[in-house]
Amino acid sequence: MTKYLLYALLLYLAAINIVAFFLYGIDKWKARHDKWRVTEARLIAVALLGGSVGALLGMKVWHHKTQHPKFRYGLPLILILQSAAVLAAVYYFYFYR
Repeated sequence: MTKYLLYALLLYLAAINIVAFFLYGIDKWKARHDKWRVTEARLIAVALLGGSVGALLGMKVWHHKTQHPKFRYGLPLILILQSAAVLAAVYYFYFYR
């Protein structure tokens, strides 16, 4: 059972990071073409839902939101907190189970 849960989690993380990456690209394209934009709250929310790596890569590749402090410092902080949570869960799973 836990093996399938791990696969599902990895699949979810891959999907949400791909979504985050392209969401930043779409917002950059919309910004250049004066179209309706993706909200900053949605961009941050997708990072909070597990897409922090994709969001950071999207910022780098698309050169988008790199000067905004809440993105420049907030996304790395989200990644650090998510990494700590994963490490804590792995530690708990392997040593207290």
